[in-house]
Amino acid sequence: MSDKKMHRVIVFSTPTCAWCRRTKQYLRENRISFKEVDVSRDRHAAMDIMRRTGQTGVPVVLIDNRPVVGFNKPLINRLLGIK
Repeated sequence: MSDKKMHRVIVFSTPTCAWCRRTKQYLRENRISFKEVDVSRDRHAAMDIMRRTGQTGVPVVLIDNRPVVGFNKPLINRLLGIK
């Protein structure tokens, strides 16, 4: 069993977003489980992310309720404890 802390990770994305795919692939490669929310199908989620971040673009990754806008690998690594 890994000693990594379990984090609550949600990826807000759309099916056509290349950076979203890269973000999800990166999380999978690092064995980070996440919930995916397709904001093109969930208007409420899209509005919530816009309210939280002021951004309309994706991906937005919520890590333990802290939003990361875009595929910001250094910040994602720091929040998840990935070296």
